[in-house]
Amino acid sequence: MLTERVLITVKTYPTLSRKYGETVCTAGIRPDGSWMRIYPVPFRRLEDAEQYKKYDWIETKFRKARFDCRPETHHPVDAHLMLPVDHIDTADGWRERKKLILGKSSVYHRLHPLLDAAKENRFSLATFKPTRLLDFLVEDDEREWPEGKVAAMRQNTQQGQLFSEDEWRRTFELIPKLPYRFRYRFLDADGRSSTLPILDWECGQLFWRCHRKYGGNEEVAIEKVRHKYWSELPATDLHFFMGTLQEFHGFSENPWAIVGLFYPPHRPQGELNLD
Repeated sequence: MLTERVLITVKTYPTLSRKYGETVCTAGIRPDGSWMRIYPVPFRRLEDAEQYKKYDWIETKFRKARFDCRPETHHPVDAHLMLPVDHIDTADGWRERKKLILGKSSVYHRLHPLLDAAKENRFSLATFKPTRLLDFLVEDDEREWPEGKVAAMRQNTQQGQLFSEDEWRRTFELIPKLPYRFRYRFLDADGRSSTLPILDWECGQLFWRCHRKYGGNEEVAIEKVRHKYWSELPATDLHFFMGTLQEFHGFSENPWAIVGLFYPPHRPQGELNLD
């Protein structure tokens, strides 16, 4: 188990696991441009000083996941030691972020190589540049977490398995489930059309923030989300951070989802290369 340095680029909206409770799928890029998935991370159970932000560098010890065959997935030896040690800001048109993400890490323009890689278990995380956005879709979803998973979590809590801290066992409340699914429909460089879910925590946070601001009006909250993802972000140099879903990895026709978004401003004409 070696200490690794990872730039956090992905935090998905929390999901429920019978084994791990409420978890966040976190992913990032090492200094050499390679990807790492960090799972599970009980993010909301970490103390404020331990909670990392996107584009924080973290350093800690990891071990390869035993029950997740995806090659990038690692477990933190101790999630409480995933402490931020530095941060990359958006200065100079996101220059330092782009040097790592678009410079050292691979960027794909065609979906076919990603589909092959997942089937062959070569990789399960990637940066992807859509050729054209076709639509931003909002669909109804279940409004409550599955009863079976919640019951299993409660049982683990009662047995003292889910939370090691007594205070968390007494006070922890599940994050509200998103009542909608958000998706992008897009074309790749081959002209292939795909529709993939957006699992980024930022999308869910935006919905709930607008939901509170406008007195629980879901229609207004949805329109605010749509405006950002269909009007504002497409005006940037938009890239997708893509990840496969574990339950579909290796055999589904398309196991990929949009787990994060990278949206630096477009490079001004004549700007020097990042190399």
